[in-house]
Amino acid sequence: MADPTRADGRTVNQLRPIRFQNGIAPHAAGSTLIEWGHTRVICAVTIEENVPRWMKEQGVSGGWLTAEYSMLPYSTLTRKPRDIAKGKLDGRSSEIQRLIGRSIRAAIDLEKVGSRTLCVDCDVLQADGGTRTAAITGSFVALSLAVKRLLTEKKLAENPILSGVAAVSIGVVNSTALLDLCYTEDVAASVDMNLVMNGAGEFIELQGSGEEATFSDAQLADLLSLGKAGIRELLAAQQQAISQD
Repeated sequence: MADPTRADGRTVNQLRPIRFQNGIAPHAAGSTLIEWGHTRVICAVTIEENVPRWMKEQGVSGGWLTAEYSMLPYSTLTRKPRDIAKGKLDGRSSEIQRLIGRSIRAAIDLEKVGSRTLCVDCDVLQADGGTRTAAITGSFVALSLAVKRLLTEKKLAENPILSGVAAVSIGVVNSTALLDLCYTEDVAASVDMNLVMNGAGEFIELQGSGEEATFSDAQLADLLSLGKAGIRELLAAQQQAISQD
């Protein structure tokens, strides 16, 4: 039964509609536009045939993966100035791009990548909640497409992908645990969490906090149950998108 408290009438355990449009950035090695409800994020992977200086200095073998995240000025209801106009990356964007990098590095064996850097760029075209989870979920698709290309071009000897990685938001709104919060639900949530997991059902990251509120063991268990089920749906949607390319 639909929960009347949800902004769009979804059931408590229902994801917003999700769609991937691959090849959105033709010059990238792999790219996709993830449309998740009204949130839209372009995720693209480009490849540099070198590694960061710190890896060379410390004698670290293999390759590297790094991520950048940006919300375009017209992605929100009121214009969001570009970070470059402010002269520095804002704290939220910096935190999110580090999260994306950590999450997607968990998906790949960097030793098998060789001495190269995979650059993941996430640009938010439209924000309606869950931009970081959409960026992570879309980035894995873009990464998989880039790896496919490297394998086809015989630049990789074997597939370095370890497992699928996806992310979803969960939260408590009006004392009810909900999956995949849109913006109006997110701002009203008394508990807000972001869950990142891999295809083996293992946790990569769990970000959660009460907004002037606390939550119980039972509520946490409900949230994790919703999140795990949502992740399984997202992993299946990712594989379908990858296989169609």
